[in-house]
Amino acid sequence: MATNQTFTMIKPDAVQDNHIGGITQMMEADGFRIVSLKKTRLTPERAGEFYAVHKERPFYNDLVKYMSSGPIVAMILEKENAVADFRKLIGATNPANAEEGTIRKKFAKSMEANAVHGSDSDENAQIEGDFFFDIDERF
Repeated sequence: MATNQTFTMIKPDAVQDNHIGGITQMMEADGFRIVSLKKTRLTPERAGEFYAVHKERPFYNDLVKYMSSGPIVAMILEKENAVADFRKLIGATNPANAEEGTIRKKFAKSMEANAVHGSDSDENAQIEGDFFFDIDERF
């Protein structure tokens, strides 16, 4: 059964380019409610923990370096069918393949600098949200 929450993170490129407001506006316009939000910076160690599932992949070190290169904005979002609906809103990982009207089509620069992370399953949404937010930080 689908849950009503998902996790997202606005990546360093989009934060640096002042797209926080534009991205959150698109989320809210699509019916998402922001349950929790924090601007923070990942250390290389924390970025490595978050992306540990990719540790054996060739892009892992570059990903960790990129994700610790500047501030990010972590969020828990709420909406019925949250994970699937958010994946549709953000668009394809490669912004060149993303549909018009998606976050990545509008704000991403490249495959790596693709503006936002979005959980790919209900289970990962829970794990990723727990990585960034304590229970008392969820509203």
